[in-house]
Amino acid sequence: MSQSQAHDDSGLDSNWRDDALDLELGYGMQTIAVRAGHHRTDEGEHSEAIFTTSSYVYTSASDAAAHFNGTKTGNVYSRHTNPSVRTFERRLAALENGERAVATASGMGAILTMCLAYLKAGDHLLAANQLFGSSIGLFNNYMAKFGVEVSYVDCYDNEAWANAVQPNTKVIYCESPSNPLAQICDIGYLSKLCKANHILLVVDNCFATPALQRPLDLGADVIIHSATKYLDGQGRVLGGALVGSDKLMQEAFTVVRSGGISMSPFNAWVFTKGLETLKLRMQAHCANANQVAQFLVNHPNVSKVHFSGLSDHPAHELVKRQHHMPEGYGAIMGFEVKASANRDATAAAWHIIDSTQMISITNNLGDAKTTITHPATTTHFRLTAEARAEAGVNDSLIRLSVGLEDVEDIIKDLARGLDSL
Repeated sequence: MSQSQAHDDSGLDSNWRDDALDLELGYGMQTIAVRAGHHRTDEGEHSEAIFTTSSYVYTSASDAAAHFNGTKTGNVYSRHTNPSVRTFERRLAALENGERAVATASGMGAILTMCLAYLKAGDHLLAANQLFGSSIGLFNNYMAKFGVEVSYVDCYDNEAWANAVQPNTKVIYCESPSNPLAQICDIGYLSKLCKANHILLVVDNCFATPALQRPLDLGADVIIHSATKYLDGQGRVLGGALVGSDKLMQEAFTVVRSGGISMSPFNAWVFTKGLETLKLRMQAHCANANQVAQFLVNHPNVSKVHFSGLSDHPAHELVKRQHHMPEGYGAIMGFEVKASANRDATAAAWHIIDSTQMISITNNLGDAKTTITHPATTTHFRLTAEARAEAGVNDSLIRLSVGLEDVEDIIKDLARGLDSL
């Protein structure tokens, strides 16, 4: 075998064998985050390699044919099979207690893959009002264009969810926590509703991550991630993922293979390294966020704080049941500032944002660096005023993604604008 290593007769290439970390031994989350999914090459590398290759070499013409016709499982073409991407997929699936993950080029790519895999013309998609603006744009402008009926309900209103189900409802979609107000859906209730009506429950777990919440354990069918956020954790690269059963992920994989919504090997490697510290980072993010929320709720120029870690939050008890990390409520929050005679709501919010000296004014989140933005004029500006109102995005709202700086410095930076409002 002059061009590549020999293959056995099992129909499975050696690098596609079971995970190098035997997950049946019951390892903890941090061990899985550091070691799962890695298959060392003959070079014996300790750190995961980056496979920057578009294609693969076979031992013979018949070996190539076997890979392409599916009688042998192995690498075919990096649009849909790449070892670096596969390592990330396996590690994320293990962390989410899923059978399989499928990586995509971005978080929106993962949502598009979900739509193409599980919906067709004539189907009904039922979603929460409280969604990222681009998700609403995708559903309203494109899925509806191709014959998918879309409707929305308040994520907190279980009765509204049940009443909105139609005979053609195929997917219920929610973010929990949501963007930008960190609202919480009752995933257990939605799971029962979906199972009773043969509907797929899809939960965006981007803000919580498996470090805080595992929606599959709560009854969800598919998890969506914008890996760009906390899975990377340092704002370096774009990527997304879906996690679920082998059967559902095969449908998603087929979309990625045919549509080219592919994650690059380098980005996959970055995400794999990010997963190693995910739990540790989320603990630190949450600890900082809990203190920042207390500062905001007690500031006289803040009219409302949207953060499930506060005892008066409408879903405080629910999130304590759904999130498995003690005191882990996430690190994304919205807060509304008071207008004055000199400043309307938008001007007041912009004053707070513009007064910061350390915090990054950017629409990204889930970063080691604290970030701040005005959703009504950035992430949700393409929505109609009515749609923004339904999502709870008003002109006084500021979204804050609490980072890993010293929490005293984060609070001091926010106080600059709040104290001078």
